[in-house]
Amino acid sequence: MSVPALTPPCALVELWAVRHGESTANAVYADPATADRTEPLPGLDRDVPLSERGVAQATALGGWLAERDPGLLVVCSPYLRARETWRLMAETAGLPADDALVDDRLRDREQGIFALHPPAAFIARDPREAERRKRVGAWYYRPPGGEALTDVTVRVGQFLTELSRAATGRRVLLVAHDAVVVAVRQYFGGIGYPTPDRLPPVPNASVSRWVAEAGRLGLTEWGGVGHLSG
Repeated sequence: MSVPALTPPCALVELWAVRHGESTANAVYADPATADRTEPLPGLDRDVPLSERGVAQATALGGWLAERDPGLLVVCSPYLRARETWRLMAETAGLPADDALVDDRLRDREQGIFALHPPAAFIARDPREAERRKRVGAWYYRPPGGEALTDVTVRVGQFLTELSRAATGRRVLLVAHDAVVVAVRQYFGGIGYPTPDRLPPVPNASVSRWVAEAGRLGLTEWGGVGHLSG
């Protein structure tokens, strides 16, 4: 007989977690024409902007936002692609973009020495480390100088605990990254919640939702992209 997880109490009424629109790095990684690229992308991960498609996705998110409660508390990742997503969302919804709080704990998973390395570039730089990543698995792998998803879950969990105390009774919108959204799911799953064998997909510009019931937040929607249709 399995023992149910111990879910943490939360004083929020509702939580929406949005992944940023497609970034220029996302576009490169997804392009079959660059599958054999063995050089990392230039610049810093925190400065990667939205692609043209990402701009359109963020604008579509603004249409979704326009139908939500105007009293949402918004907290955003400090990374450019997330801040651009929020700015376009706010402009489209007719809201002031500077109303969002920014918290560093919502930054993307740090990849250390392999930041901005497409898969082929990762393997070319260090085949043995690539093999170790495959062996350890996506959830537990920690690149040199970077974070495992377990590390991301710790810092996101600290943020959510503090958010619950500081924003009691509020509806909250997070604009961040796929690793952060997965960490939110893991945190609200509670103590004893199993780590996934495979990471649940979090599409660009998707929306996940948690709603309060009996003093705890329960997942009601995961990775929704209906607002992007058309």
